[in-house]
Amino acid sequence: MAYLLGTNIQEKKKISIALTQIFGVGLITSKNICQKLGFTQNIKIFDLTKEQKNKLVRYVESSNLLIKSDLKRSILNFRTNLINLRTYRGLRSQNGFPCRGQRTHTNSKTAKKFKINVY
Repeated sequence: MAYLLGTNIQEKKKISIALTQIFGVGLITSKNICQKLGFTQNIKIFDLTKEQKNKLVRYVESSNLLIKSDLKRSILNFRTNLINLRTYRGLRSQNGFPCRGQRTHTNSKTAKKFKINVY
């Protein structure tokens, strides 16, 4: 296991797939990172040298990507802002109901499972 950007990444995976294990980096973003740094997408993590790993870390830190705790904090701030504004989405998410128009009579088992009852 390689430890990059605060995440354990499996070394046997291709770099474009392995970077998606970082919270906030998807497949398209990881392919763009590989393209900018000049890595082929078929190279594996254990084939990278220390210089290439450092170059990867420096690029991600210098870019304006929100990853890990920064992204989680921004999502939480956005959600609390919706709740404070008393919007429909904020109230639905606060009560644990689906907030994007799904039906709740029969199909919202997942939303009901994760619902936190506040008395």
